[in-house]
Amino acid sequence: MKSNTILLVFVIIIVIAAISYVIGVLMKRRNEEKLKKLEQRKLDLFDLPVFDEVDEIKKMHLVGQSQNTFREWSQKWEDISTSSFAELESRIFEVENLNETFRFFNVKDAIAAVDETMTEMETEVAEIRQGLKELKDSEERNSLAVQEALDQFGELNEKIKNESDSFGPALPVVQEKAEEIEKSFKQFVNLNSSGDPMEARTVLVQAEEDTYALADLVDDIPPLVSELTDTFPGQLDEIEAGYNKLLEQHYQFPTKDLPEEVRQTRGQIDDALSALKKMELTEVQNISSIVTTRIDQLYERLEKEIEARQYVEKNLDVALKFVAHVMKNNRNLMIELDHTSQSYTLNNNELGMTRSFQTQLDGIERQLLQIQEHLKDETVIYSESAEAIEASLNMMEDTENQQVEISDSLKNLRKDEEVAAEKIETYEFKLRRMKRYVDQQRLPGVPQEYLEFFFVATDRVEELSRELSKIRIDMDEINQLVAFCDEDMLLLDEKTNELVDSAALTEQMLQYANRYRHSHPQIEQAINKSLHFFTEEYRYQTALDEIGVALEAVEPGAFKRIESIYFQNKEMMY
Repeated sequence: MKSNTILLVFVIIIVIAAISYVIGVLMKRRNEEKLKKLEQRKLDLFDLPVFDEVDEIKKMHLVGQSQNTFREWSQKWEDISTSSFAELESRIFEVENLNETFRFFNVKDAIAAVDETMTEMETEVAEIRQGLKELKDSEERNSLAVQEALDQFGELNEKIKNESDSFGPALPVVQEKAEEIEKSFKQFVNLNSSGDPMEARTVLVQAEEDTYALADLVDDIPPLVSELTDTFPGQLDEIEAGYNKLLEQHYQFPTKDLPEEVRQTRGQIDDALSALKKMELTEVQNISSIVTTRIDQLYERLEKEIEARQYVEKNLDVALKFVAHVMKNNRNLMIELDHTSQSYTLNNNELGMTRSFQTQLDGIERQLLQIQEHLKDETVIYSESAEAIEASLNMMEDTENQQVEISDSLKNLRKDEEVAAEKIETYEFKLRRMKRYVDQQRLPGVPQEYLEFFFVATDRVEELSRELSKIRIDMDEINQLVAFCDEDMLLLDEKTNELVDSAALTEQMLQYANRYRHSHPQIEQAINKSLHFFTEEYRYQTALDEIGVALEAVEPGAFKRIESIYFQNKEMMY
């Protein structure tokens, strides 16, 4: 029993030992993999071309702030590449020894410490490389920027030298600015060559700004100089020559100040050149704009006289013939008005208007003849004469239109008189017809209201006839009477039909109502009232209403039926 127990314990110890060994081997291999990765990271870090990058920048011979920055990065790299790398290798070696002796708990902490150190070194190396790159980029940027700026400045400087005449009085100032920029570039080159790109950058930025400003001047000044020294003087010379030539051709001008305006404009050009010498470009541009406007106005004055001469030579004879034509028409119109005024009243001041036409035409004729005289003695001012001729043509055209209107109105007087005379016959015929129509109805009498209106209409026609019979008639009054008579005839015709229709319908209603006379007392009473209105008072519409209401009460629809039959028969008769 005791020997079995001892055997079991022994077996257990062997199993535990075997398991421990296996676990130890596995942990050792795992740690070896980690150490292998750490070793590879160390090699990768050590293989980075930091030494080459440091040597490359060292060859730039940096000084000043740039040199201080480089020294800081270089020292950091030296510390890492010597002591830090040596310490790292020593710590890795210690971890390997611990792993070989199966001191796994110590190995774990040691590997973690080495990994942390490795990460810190990688971060520091990355910062060093970035700092070195920025120094290099700064140097390269300065080199590229200075080359571009120098190229641009060289082009500007070359243009200033080759085209110096195009800068006029501004040349000394432009040259001075170019020299200052050139000094700035030399200062920049010196700083950059001595290895201080940071400080050189400030100088370069200012030099670039000055170069851009100079480029603007080089673009803006030559066109201004060209205007002030070539274009404007040439235009003024042309204006003076043209003015003198026109004077030789006997042109006259409203004012004699054109040479003085040319002189003043030349003075403004001199002012602009003085401002240009001081580089007051805004003032130069303002004066240039004013000079442009004045020169345009001077050209317009010359062109106006030339164009006016063509107009005068073309239209003066036309205007003289036109005024003769319109004056002839006016004389004929005066004769026609004098003749017409003997038979008609002229209510629209036709005579006064025609006399005023004559006064205007006399003035126009005098003015045109005066222009003709000035043409002969070569003292005419063409622009003023052209305006006068144009105004006279417009005025005569308007006068002729008014003459036509007056002449047409005179013709209408005769036409309106004939129409009125014809209408009198029509009115008299209508009055006779309506009187005969009423008489044919054999009514007991005619309402006083109708008679009064009939007599009013008759009197109006007689008044119209009397007005037309006068030696001198007023067609405005006659036309008004004609309008009144037209209205009277329409209304009288309407009243006549109403009178006849109401009387005839009353008779038919009374005749139809007799069938109810004995059976309906109210019908008999209505018949008696209606007969009274009909035979005694001649109020035919009232009589119709009286019998119609009573009949409708006894036999609904009878009134409308009888009325409809009546008007149907009436239409057939007429």
